[in-house]
Amino acid sequence: MTVFITGMSGAGKSTLLAELARRGRHVVDTDYGGYAVETADGQVWIEARISELLDEHPDYVAGCVPNQGVFYPRFAAVVLLSAPLEVLLERVAARTTNPFGKTPEQRARIVADHAEVEPLLRAGATAELDARQPPADLADEIEAISASGRARSPR
Repeated sequence: MTVFITGMSGAGKSTLLAELARRGRHVVDTDYGGYAVETADGQVWIEARISELLDEHPDYVAGCVPNQGVFYPRFAAVVLLSAPLEVLLERVAARTTNPFGKTPEQRARIVADHAEVEPLLRAGATAELDARQPPADLADEIEAISASGRARSPR
């Protein structure tokens, strides 16, 4: 079964997926590929597209959207990448692969989401990893979670 990786902007989801892909794993970043649509409240997954994706059984899927919990029963594990707010803000300011987090409004949203959304992600996660670790170490931990078959019970 697929392991889901979630976390705030700047937590390192895309970087972790790149490391897992380098290791030959089938990974999907739902920020790309038409898996989400923009709404007044931000991006949400297109549920039919995510269902089709999960029917293909990728090894790892990453994202952070309000309706992701609908799919938690379909994941072997839900892993939260977390980091202190100042780390997230530093990362989004420095990254060149994603423009989100560059404007004052977007940075304010990251601050608010860290306070309001991350606790919800934590409540639904089966594991939490410190996103300040090197990507290779995080990938080792994620692969160990996959191999252990540590499945989640639907809440």
